[in-house]
Amino acid sequence: MKKEKVILIGAGLCGLYTAYLLQKKGIEVLLLEANTRIGGRIKTITGTTGVTMEMGATWFGNQHRHLLEVLNILELPYFRQHTQGISLFETMSFVPPQKFEISDSEEPSFRIKGGTAKLIEKLISEIGMQHIKTQTKITAIKEDNNQLIVIDAAGNSYSADKVISTIPPNLLVNSVVFEPNLPDAFIQLAKKTHTWMGESIKFSVEYTTPFWRQNHYSGTLFSQASIIQEMYDHSTADNSGFALKGFLNGGTAVLSLEERKEKVIAQLTTFFGLEANDYVAYYENVWREEPLTFQPYEQLVLAHQNNGHSLFKNPLQNGKLYVSGAETATQNPGYMDGAIFAAKTIAAQF
Repeated sequence: MKKEKVILIGAGLCGLYTAYLLQKKGIEVLLLEANTRIGGRIKTITGTTGVTMEMGATWFGNQHRHLLEVLNILELPYFRQHTQGISLFETMSFVPPQKFEISDSEEPSFRIKGGTAKLIEKLISEIGMQHIKTQTKITAIKEDNNQLIVIDAAGNSYSADKVISTIPPNLLVNSVVFEPNLPDAFIQLAKKTHTWMGESIKFSVEYTTPFWRQNHYSGTLFSQASIIQEMYDHSTADNSGFALKGFLNGGTAVLSLEERKEKVIAQLTTFFGLEANDYVAYYENVWREEPLTFQPYEQLVLAHQNNGHSLFKNPLQNGKLYVSGAETATQNPGYMDGAIFAAKTIAAQF
């Protein structure tokens, strides 16, 4: 019996875990990734002090059972997010922030020890790098008899019995030409499907000491008035590296990196004192400027819009093309748990 060959588009968490599951079933897989790096919206960077900082997917909780199951199978340890100390909530720029404490009885959130990229690295080692091809941007998918021909930007073609796309649906229909055309109802749905992380600007500030902890602050901050909208302590599990990390106001994408950095340090100095100005480095990731992740919408698309839509369940191109990814998950869409659930859902059909 001929071994079925499946091509996966996108080597993010969903693509990698789908490949892992299909290989367990004895199916031959090839992952094609447009970027130079593997991981998609999981992007861990390491500072000069050795602290790991997440520019993409970070937290998960006890409700994310699919992800927790995978971490257990792959023997990847995780730890509880630090929340002890005084947290701040700023409602207006001319009023001092309110102080509050997060109770230990609150539902915890977790981070993977050594960074979220540990999950990506583990899956790569399980799948084998020989089954993954980076810098391979797909531009066309054509039906040819009982196969699909996948063509990249360099003109290379790859044939497969089945193709699974795990990139955001809006990006898929705007960057890949299909022959024959996809159904119009699907195209319109994909264009109106929210891409997770797309509007996010993530930032991190690296420090040599956790001065906020020493001053009895948790590092947790919420603001409706300043550039930092949400922030948390981002020190390593073993407390050998220290950082503060969170989300900036999405509207500040129009500013330069230097302008955003200046506003971030000013806000931190106002709230935590002059020690905040003694930082090692500032990092950020404006996800709307990542063309291999985010495609601007043609019209207003709201957060969560059409994520997990039932139409994503149906294979296209005579049952040979599957559309997956975190946005298509019917459970926790957009989250790492959703990416895992989407992978399990697709793999179960093979």
